Amino acid sequence: MDYGLSEQQEEIRDLAYELGQKKIKPVREKYDQSEEYPWEIIEEFKKSDLFSVYLPEAYGGLGGSTTEIVLVIEQIARACGGMALAMAASGLCGIPVLLFGTPEQRQQWLPDLASGKRLGAFTITEPGAGSDATATKCSAKLDGDHYILNGTKNFCSNGEAAELYCLFATTNPNRGARGISAFIVEKGTPGFTFGKKEHKMGIRASPTYDLVFNNCRVPKKNLLYKEGYGLFVAQNTFDCSRPCVGAQALGMAQGALDETLAYTRVRKQFGQPVSSFQAIQHMLADAGTAIEASRALLYATSLAMDKAMAPAISAGVKNNTIIFDEMKNLETKRWTKESAMCKVICSDTAMKVTTDCIQMCGGIGYMRDFPVEKFFRDAKITQIYEGTNQIQRNEIGMMMIKEAASKQKEAVAA
Repeated sequence: MDYGLSEQQEEIRDLAYELGQKKIKPVREKYDQSEEYPWEIIEEFKKSDLFSVYLPEAYGGLGGSTTEIVLVIEQIARACGGMALAMAASGLCGIPVLLFGTPEQRQQWLPDLASGKRLGAFTITEPGAGSDATATKCSAKLDGDHYILNGTKNFCSNGEAAELYCLFATTNPNRGARGISAFIVEKGTPGFTFGKKEHKMGIRASPTYDLVFNNCRVPKKNLLYKEGYGLFVAQNTFDCSRPCVGAQALGMAQGALDETLAYTRVRKQFGQPVSSFQAIQHMLADAGTAIEASRALLYATSLAMDKAMAPAISAGVKNNTIIFDEMKNLETKRWTKESAMCKVICSDTAMKVTTDCIQMCGGIGYMRDFPVEKFFRDAKITQIYEGTNQIQRNEIGMMMIKEAASKQKEAVAA
C-alpha cells in the first residue's frame, strides 16, 4: 500500500527490514534465551545510522522525525521486539531532550544519542508509582549548584546498558503533581547504582533494571525545562513516543503473521496445505486486515504529527531556543488522543494476531523453538508500558469529550 512516504523514508524502512531479516533473525532466539544485551546488533544499528533517524541534522541526525523512527522500530520488531526496544528506549530519552532541552543541553547529549555512542533510557516508574506517576517518591533537593537525588526507580528499559537517563523526581512534595521535575542523569554519577535485574516473560533481549539513588549529586544544569514541570515533560514526550510503542507492536504482529503464512502453506493435514482450509483463511484475513488498519492510523498520525511539529523544531534549532516554547508560540497541536489511539489499536492487534497465529500453527506454534511463541510473549508488554491501554482509553475518552465541548461552545458563540 502507498502511504505517501518520501523516497528517503522508504529507504530507511527497507534498510531496517534488511537488517532485521539478515542480522537479527539468526540470533533472536539466542538472546531471548540468554537474556543478554545484544551489543553486536547495537553495533549494526550504529553502522546503519538508525539511532539518528528522528533527530535534526544539527545534532548529528538524519533530519527525520516520528515517522522515521516508527518505520525503523516496526521493521526491527518484525524480527525481534526486544531488540527494537533497545532503539525505542534510547529514543525515549532523546525526545524530551530535543523538545525541552536548552540549546546547550541539546548539543551536549543529542549527538551521542544520534550516533549511538551513548544509549539512553527513560525512568519514571517506581514501586508505588506506575499508572499514577503523581505518587513519585524519588526526591531531588537543591543544594547549591546540584540536586541531591534519593530513591528507587524500577522497570527501566535499557537498564545498565544506557549511559543517559531521563529521570523524574519530586523537587517539592507539597505540590504533588506540580512538584515533579525532569533531569538527565549520567551513568557513573556517584550515588547512582543498579538494583535488581528483572526476568521477564518477553522482550528478554532488553535488560530491565531497578535504579538506585543514594545522595546522588546531579548538576543543576541537568534539569530539563523548569522545576515542577516534570509531568508536563513526560506527557508531551509520550504524545510523541506512543506511536513508537504502536510501531513495535505492529512489527511483532506482522512478524508473527509472516511466519504463520510461511508455515501454513507447507504444513499439510488431510492431504492438503493447512492454508487451504476456509477457517484458517478467515483467520489470516482477519489478521491481515487488522494489521493494515492499524498501520494506516499509525502512519497517518506520525506523518501529520511531523508536519505540525516541523516549524517549531526548525525555529528552535535556528533561533537557539527551547523547541517546546516554539511549539507554544506557534500553537502547535498536541497529539495526546491520536498517539494513544495508535498505541491501543496496534498493541491490541498484536495480542490478537499473535494469539491467533499460535492457534493457526497448532502444536508447533506453542513450542519455544518456533518463533511465533516469542512474538506472543513479546507483544504483551505493549499493552502495558508507556501507560496501560486502560489509561490510554481514559486519555482518548477525555480528549473526545473536551473536543466535543469545545465545538459546542464555538457553535453557540457563532
